[in-house]
Amino acid sequence: MTFAASFDNSYARLPAAFYTRLDPVPVTAPKLLAYNEKLGGILGLPHASDAERAVIFSGSAVPDGAAPLAQLYAGHQFGSFNPQLGDGRAILLGETVGTDGHRRDIQLKGSGPTPYSRMGDGRAWLGPVLREYVVSEAMHALGIPTTRALAATLTGEDVIRETVLPGAVFTRVAASHLRVGTFQVFAHRGQKAELKQLTDYAIDRHYPDAQTPMDLLGAVCAAQADLIAAWMSVGFIHGVMNTDNCTISGETIDYGPCAFLDDYHADTVFSSIDQTGRYAYSNQPRIVVWNMAQFATSLIQQYDDPAAAIEEATEIVHAMPGQIENGWRRKFGAKIGLATPQPDDSRLIEDLLGLMQADGADFTNTFDALARGAARDQFVDRDAFDAWEETWRARLQTERAPEEVMQTASPRIVPRNHRIEEMITAAVAGDYAPFDRLIAAFSDPFGTADLDLMRPPTKAQRVAATFCGT
Repeated sequence: MTFAASFDNSYARLPAAFYTRLDPVPVTAPKLLAYNEKLGGILGLPHASDAERAVIFSGSAVPDGAAPLAQLYAGHQFGSFNPQLGDGRAILLGETVGTDGHRRDIQLKGSGPTPYSRMGDGRAWLGPVLREYVVSEAMHALGIPTTRALAATLTGEDVIRETVLPGAVFTRVAASHLRVGTFQVFAHRGQKAELKQLTDYAIDRHYPDAQTPMDLLGAVCAAQADLIAAWMSVGFIHGVMNTDNCTISGETIDYGPCAFLDDYHADTVFSSIDQTGRYAYSNQPRIVVWNMAQFATSLIQQYDDPAAAIEEATEIVHAMPGQIENGWRRKFGAKIGLATPQPDDSRLIEDLLGLMQADGADFTNTFDALARGAARDQFVDRDAFDAWEETWRARLQTERAPEEVMQTASPRIVPRNHRIEEMITAAVAGDYAPFDRLIAAFSDPFGTADLDLMRPPTKAQRVAATFCGT
């Protein structure tokens, strides 16, 4: 099909050991639900009708210049190593170098079975497609590194999960889809040549200033440390921080059972598959360090004499908790008006979070109210808040324009779990107005917000568990 995108497929030029070439499986009746015009312009994609886009972004036709493939990777899933995973329901169409000079992947999710499907059908249903569209674009608007949503397309085919559901395909854009698990598969197999080639490719694509595998490790650790601090600052819980969901670029990827905090509790878990709380909100900083230790272990395998590399890698990974702490203090410091937070400010932040947890205060609304001088109303124990506020006000005496700092650090709205579920329920019934509304609202999460999008869920609306949808 003629679709004049300027593809430049660097990953497809790697040896066949890295992927399986195959086309997406065409669908019965593709229909475009959403298309990100602004992102498409940045990617340099051509103007096309909705019908033409539906055909391309459902996988029913391969655009000129694309090089479709399913990527190979391994991964630790909830701490247990699986030596071969790979794209079981996704096809990388190819890469474009955008009008901004940045190279990005364009991938179809839900595009049919691949050799890595592990008995799955390779398809996606509508709910997870719309969830990832809304949440990834909201994260982008929040300033958090993330994969992006380009398109959502109905397939006209049913998908069988616990029940019969409408099928859909999600078109995802990423700086790349390189994961810790991409390195793990070659390290596990002892394929040093491929591991070195992958390392060189990752450096060239993402961190050109790096000179060695250990330089790459340091750069990825720094990117992931910043990412986790950003997640924590908006109350985001990924839910499945497996090493195959941990990117080399430092982008958030795979919005399966993700969720945002309503009332604050440090040990909150939403994911229905996280039975032990491994990926609870408070555990995310520890888990990302664990993931980076697995990345380090993989990189070391390419050294003929690994002793020196082990020592350097250990130093890099052991420095990571301090990097996360510094990022956390910067992010949360800004949320309480501190443009230049100091180490002692961690206690002030932790004391506020402790009060929020004790009173079940809403995470997003408390920080928004703090920026607007109305935080006291968020608390039951107002005497305790008053005592904290007195200390906080004294600290603010050394800061300039704290209100402005807070208002640019604390969103007024986030994609609350009950709103996402309401949106999915409506869409399955054929009503896409809630989806359209959320896309519009979350394009400016720091601006004027509809009051009902700011409200925490009622008891009846509360979401107890989230699901990956595969």
